[in-house]
Amino acid sequence: MDNSTIPIAYQSNPPSVPDWLNKGDNAWQLVAATLVGCQSMPGLVVLYGSIVKKKWAVNSAFMALYAFASTLIIWVLVGYKMAFGDRLLPFWGKAGAALSQKYLIHRASLPATEHHYNNGTIETPMTEPFYPQATLVFFEFVFAAITIILLAGSVLGRMNIKAWMIFAPLWLLFSYTIGAFSLWGGGFLYHWGVIDYSGGYVIHLASGVSGFTAAYWVGPRLKSDRERFSPNNILLMLTGAGMLWLGWSGFNGGAPYAANITAAVAVLNTHVCAATSLLVWTLLDVIFFSKPSVIGAVQGMMTGLVCITPGAGLVHTWAAIVMGIFAGCIPWFTMMVLHKKSALLQKVDDTLAVFHTHAVAGVLGGVLTGLLAVPQLSSFDLPVPGEKGTFYGGGISQLFKQIVGALFVIGWNIFSTTVILWAIALFIPLRMPDEQLMIGDDAAHGEEAYALWGDGDKFDATRHETIVTNTGDEDNVQRQLNVMGARGVTIQL
Repeated sequence: MDNSTIPIAYQSNPPSVPDWLNKGDNAWQLVAATLVGCQSMPGLVVLYGSIVKKKWAVNSAFMALYAFASTLIIWVLVGYKMAFGDRLLPFWGKAGAALSQKYLIHRASLPATEHHYNNGTIETPMTEPFYPQATLVFFEFVFAAITIILLAGSVLGRMNIKAWMIFAPLWLLFSYTIGAFSLWGGGFLYHWGVIDYSGGYVIHLASGVSGFTAAYWVGPRLKSDRERFSPNNILLMLTGAGMLWLGWSGFNGGAPYAANITAAVAVLNTHVCAATSLLVWTLLDVIFFSKPSVIGAVQGMMTGLVCITPGAGLVHTWAAIVMGIFAGCIPWFTMMVLHKKSALLQKVDDTLAVFHTHAVAGVLGGVLTGLLAVPQLSSFDLPVPGEKGTFYGGGISQLFKQIVGALFVIGWNIFSTTVILWAIALFIPLRMPDEQLMIGDDAAHGEEAYALWGDGDKFDATRHETIVTNTGDEDNVQRQLNVMGARGVTIQL
């Protein structure tokens, strides 16, 4: 067949398909990025909007929505290259825009990942996936966005929304990019051999520690909200949790930057660990509290997903079950037992217990990965030759590296989050005043989540009768209801 008669998209080498492009890898990476994006929008937007009190539904959902949008703009303007560009410092890349066609249509590369021996020969080749830079920019953006949104879970129900609008982009620039470059973009921890397959440290430990730090500086919720903060819609909360769980296929499956064997192993291990952790957490709730908690099951699901993330593509599936058992009981213990005995944990009002579900589970996953990483799987994905878990001949050095990596992320996030919030507090109060906290969404946004009367009208008992009399005339009853514009009123039979 004459090549000119074949549609251009199916020709062997059309202009939009250069020699280096792997269509399968590109397709999977875009799908994986979209799955991770759906974890935030609408996943965490729905989860946050439903897991809080009704009066905070709009504010909580909007904090997630705003963070997602603001992160994208800052990311393409300067953030991406600070995390994945040329090396500026051992822990930071050179800032620059990722906006031009010339840059985005060329083959993706992480320039700082290349490393040489002292004699000049290459020890670690540069990471160059087989798709355009635009794909990688978008994929890494959704990870940055979800990190900030997870952090928000610690300060729901009282942080000044204007302070949050400033804090989110500043934290991205001065905290997230540091961790991302150091561990993923070719920084000193990357080349030293600290293992963080898909964000146990960069995302979860960072968000958990920064969230806890932010909760300390912002201050607590109202006493009444701390004592009782029940979800306004548990079924909708489960919907958001479900989006988060299934979206993790892209979270860990996209980490190898290719549709390869590692991606397949990572996806399976992710769901096995999450299911195990959920069941263990639920079992502990039944044993100690006599009833299975739905919120507890979601927390167990989350800790399993977080724990497997540092090593999802690097461990056996039986090891994923072991990690799920630990993920279901260690954070449960820190949340249900240790938290009640610690004066510091009691003092800091971490609204959604992000410290336990992300910081504790993230460190746990990083340490277990240092013990359980399989040599063959590690050779598929890790940059430093010979990396493997302690139980497979890696020695105590790998465990030591994992602990040092965790300490760096913890220390930097405490420092950077504190400085950013101190700077913001000079101009804007970090916490809403008590009188506005009593009102919630209406005070913060002039909007409320649910319309209880008519089409968004608030029911005013001084302007409407509250009793409908049944005179036997159905048309008359309907007219009374229409005038009131209300549902759920009492009908006098």
